[in-house]
Amino acid sequence: MSLTRRSFVALSAVLPWALKAHGSASSVPIGLELYSVREALKQDLEGTVRAVAKQGYQCMEFYSPYFEWSEAQTKQMRKLLDDLGVRCYSTHNNQEYFSAENIHKTQDLNSILGCKYVVMASSHPKPGLDGWKGIADELNAAADNLAASGLKPGYHNHNPEFTPVGGVRPMEILAKNTKPSVMLQLDVGTCIEAGSDPVAWIKSNPGRIHSLHLKDWSSDPAKGYKVLFGEGDARWKAIFEAAESVGGVEYYLLEQEGSRFGELETSQRCLKSFHATHG
Repeated sequence: MSLTRRSFVALSAVLPWALKAHGSASSVPIGLELYSVREALKQDLEGTVRAVAKQGYQCMEFYSPYFEWSEAQTKQMRKLLDDLGVRCYSTHNNQEYFSAENIHKTQDLNSILGCKYVVMASSHPKPGLDGWKGIADELNAAADNLAASGLKPGYHNHNPEFTPVGGVRPMEILAKNTKPSVMLQLDVGTCIEAGSDPVAWIKSNPGRIHSLHLKDWSSDPAKGYKVLFGEGDARWKAIFEAAESVGGVEYYLLEQEGSRFGELETSQRCLKSFHATHG
């Protein structure tokens, strides 16, 4: 079949986008929220990071204790990550790490680690919906303060953010009152436990769900968060489809709060289950 020059130019313009869309699912890195191996980290920080990388994780998310590292320790960790060929796209931070007295250290450490997002892992708002608007203001201020370094703030939900206050879910207040540059990092398990649908939430906030904590949860009281990835109530196929088609996901993070297995065995089993489910 012959192609006219015009047809060839048109096809050449479309093809890269088609290939990108076709390969988008397999190109989303899978990482581990290191809270999942918190006891191992206390015993051997670098050894645990090496072990997680060896399991096949492509990225890692450090949580609040990283804030106590010195600049030299942070640079050493960045070198280790580079040597292992893994990334740290974001860190989990206490609310006070965003304060005026701490934001510069937060910025410096995250820049050294090569992060893109600085995530507020939880917050302590004043009562009522106005309290949540105050958290939104803090996130917007962080967006302004971090912009020059190329970092962006994010917010990670737990149950309270999806538990209605006066008929409104606080997470809706945060989404509506924050800049588009503020990432809404979705914790799947706590969203489900609070009675919300993660797929519906992703679709209602297109382009803002840049990362997800792939934490499963079971409505069986005897299991709860101790189920491994794929053993709970989450509809993972639908969640992945929504995240990759409209959510704007850039990386996934498996997270485990507890398990019937040891921490590193749990992370290995969850990764294997993820690949079997996601493809």
